[in-house]
Amino acid sequence: MNNTNTSLERRTIRKVTMRIIPFTFLLYIISYLDRANIGYASLEMNKDLALTSQAFGFVSGIFFIGYFLFEVPSNVMMKRYGARVWIARILVTWGIISTLTGFVQSASHLYILRFLLGVAEAGFFPGIILYLTFWFRSKEQATTIALFTSAIPVSYIIGAPLSTWIMDNIAWIGLQGWRWMLILEGIPAFILGIVTFFYLTESPEKAKWLSIEEKEWLIRELKRDKESKTDVQHLSTLKAMANPKVLFLSFIYFVYQTGSLGVGYWMPQIIKSFSGILTNTQIGLIAMIPYIGATIGMVIWSRRSDRKGERRLHSAIPLLIASIGLIGAGITHNPYLAIISITVSLTGMYSFKAPFWALPSLFLTQSTAAVAIAAINSIGNLGGFVGPYAIGALKNMTGSTKAGLIFLSVLLLISFFMVLFMRIEKRGNRINEVQDHDFKSEFETINK
Repeated sequence: MNNTNTSLERRTIRKVTMRIIPFTFLLYIISYLDRANIGYASLEMNKDLALTSQAFGFVSGIFFIGYFLFEVPSNVMMKRYGARVWIARILVTWGIISTLTGFVQSASHLYILRFLLGVAEAGFFPGIILYLTFWFRSKEQATTIALFTSAIPVSYIIGAPLSTWIMDNIAWIGLQGWRWMLILEGIPAFILGIVTFFYLTESPEKAKWLSIEEKEWLIRELKRDKESKTDVQHLSTLKAMANPKVLFLSFIYFVYQTGSLGVGYWMPQIIKSFSGILTNTQIGLIAMIPYIGATIGMVIWSRRSDRKGERRLHSAIPLLIASIGLIGAGITHNPYLAIISITVSLTGMYSFKAPFWALPSLFLTQSTAAVAIAAINSIGNLGGFVGPYAIGALKNMTGSTKAGLIFLSVLLLISFFMVLFMRIEKRGNRINEVQDHDFKSEFETINK
């Protein structure tokens, strides 16, 4: 590649990255803030609504039932209306529902709205992943996905002190602080949904913010990247969802989500158990620490995965680290060691994410990978119900969250061995592990 082409490549990729990644990063922060802030609300809400530990676990998890049921249908609708329009719709509807959650008067109201929030948000993550493949080549996707998904721990870093500060300091017109927290944090999703409709560009062909030279180079490179993928399996939509390897990855992701979201939703109450004198704001500040470590770790690890062109071990090793961290958090009685152990565990969990999403393309064509990742994400997210509910049930039984943490660590250890020993070869030929998923074609054929 000559210097002119190298300069054009760097300039184009930089321009696309700066245009798309910061905005989608912001959207994902809002997404996780609105689904996870129920954990901070629980510091006061559980008492006000007379929720038991098991009931709170159900409240946290029922979101993922709605998410599971409507994930794939949401992706079908995205094919019909386009990523830009459908992502905007998702944001607006979840913003409305999240805001309404601040007015619930009973556990039943909470169950209904949390279920509907999952329905509204269904399809957002695979929709954004699909959108990124419109703009980035395979060799850039693990790092790109890592930059996007690093919004998850960042949402906790921002959300922890913000949510608890609102709870401690805002009680307008007689409404409790936890209600205002849910209301105020739901509004940005509605506003950004409208902004999304006007800001996102559907495809490179329509990018007025690229020069003609940059646009032609990007379209040519994306086409070449798509055509370079050979010796991979093509499956129909239903066969992709029933494919043993897809189901295998779905179970791995299910276990991962069980651990990650189980810890995430219960983190405020775990920290509160360390001391009876901590304010909500202090709990929020402490809760930032594990997610700062997780953010740094996941970006470094994902870059290493791209640099080495290796996915399986880069998915497996973080699960082992996460399991060890949770065991440490479950057996220690020292609050400082507990926070260190949780930090280690969450760093492992979030480092797992980006390399894992590169695995489907190792045995599926790009046209099948779209529905495969929707199926994996949909089935796997049921772990978001199991994790919080299991910790709540075990806390009811034992009076402590420690048994729940040890239970989650065992599941993560099982998933480590599953990833470690999974086969990624087809007919004796090793598939190029640098290849990542490209979902665009599936959304041209998903209804066939």
